[in-house]
Amino acid sequence: MADDPIRFGIIGCAKIARKVSRAISLAPNSTLYAIGSRSIENTKKFAIQNGLSETVKIYGSYEEVLEDPCVDAVYMPLPTSLHVRWAVAAAHKKKHLLLEKPTALDVAGLDRILDACEANCVQFMDGTMWLHHPRTAKMKEMLSDSLLFGQLKLIHSTSTFSPTPDFFENNIRVKPDLDALGALGDIGWYCIGAILWAANYQLPNTVTALPALTRSSAGVILACGSSFHWDEEEDGKVATFYCSFLSSVSMDLAVSCSNGSLHLKDFIIPYQENFASFEFTSGAKFAELHLGWTLKQKEVQVACELPQEALMVQEFARLVECIRNSSCCPETKWPEISRKTQLVMDAVKKSMELGFKPVNV
Repeated sequence: MADDPIRFGIIGCAKIARKVSRAISLAPNSTLYAIGSRSIENTKKFAIQNGLSETVKIYGSYEEVLEDPCVDAVYMPLPTSLHVRWAVAAAHKKKHLLLEKPTALDVAGLDRILDACEANCVQFMDGTMWLHHPRTAKMKEMLSDSLLFGQLKLIHSTSTFSPTPDFFENNIRVKPDLDALGALGDIGWYCIGAILWAANYQLPNTVTALPALTRSSAGVILACGSSFHWDEEEDGKVATFYCSFLSSVSMDLAVSCSNGSLHLKDFIIPYQENFASFEFTSGAKFAELHLGWTLKQKEVQVACELPQEALMVQEFARLVECIRNSSCCPETKWPEISRKTQLVMDAVKKSMELGFKPVNV
C-alpha cells in the first residue's frame, strides 16, 4: 500500500459495495476508511459479513461519512433516485465521487452532479468496471488499426440475466421509486457504453427504441432494445443492443468493420479475474463454393494483474492523488463518457415514450 493512500468512504451497503470494498483493499493506492448506511445496525452487519478491518469507521448515516474530514473520496452505490441528492452533497463536502451507474434518472440530474463536482474541483467517475480492464485497451488498439480492421460498420451488444423470483419482488432495480429505469439503466448502461466506446464516443444522430419492450406491472423496464444510426458523412455505421432481466446470462459485444470483426462474450464481467480474451478475424472470406471460411477467428489473451474493479479504483485514486498533491485539475474524460452514455439512454427512453419513433441525439 502507498504511504499516503486515498481514504475511501462508502455510502450505502448494496451488494455491489461488497465487490468494491474488496477492490479498495486490493488497489495499492487506496484504503477503506469509513462506511455508512441508513442505520448503524446495517453498517455493522455489512462490516462483519465482509470481514472489514476493525479500523474502518462505522457510521449509521450517510451524513456522518461526508462530515468525516479524513475521507478523501466516496464510493456511492445508492439507488439511482438518491444519486443527485447525495452526490451533490458529497461534492459540496469536497469528496471525490465514484458513483454507481446509472449515474442519474436523466441527463438533467447528472448535470447537477457534474456541475457540483466541477465547482468544487472534485473528480467524478462512474462505476463502469470493464473500461479499466487491460483487454479493453488492447481491443481499442487493434480496432484503431485501419489496415487490420478498416472502417467501423456495425456494433451489437447484449446484457441479460435471469434472476430468482425474489429479485422481482424485492430488488431495488424493479422498484419504480428507487430505480425507475429498470433493465435499461442497470444493464442497458453497459450496452450503450460499449457502443459509444467502439464508436470513439461519437454520438449517433438518431436513436430508435425497438418494439421488443417488456415492463413489469409497476411500469419498470424488464427488457428492451434499440438501434442507433450515424449519418452517411459519419460512414453510415449502425448499432443495436438488447438488455433483459428475463433471459439467460449474456454479455456479448460484436464489432464489425469493412475488413475485420471482433467478438467477445464476457465484456462486462470476464470469465476469470486474472486474464480475459477476445476473438477477431481480418481479411476473412468464404472458401470456394461457399463451403467454409478462408480464415478462422484468432484468440487474443490479455493478462490482468488486478481485478478490473481494483484497476478502476486504482485509476480513480491516482487522479484524486494528483489533485490532492499536485493541484491538478480533475480529469474530464470520465464525466464526459458518463454524460454521453446518459444522453443516449435518455434518447432510448424518449423513443419508447413516443411509440418507438426515431429521436435525434
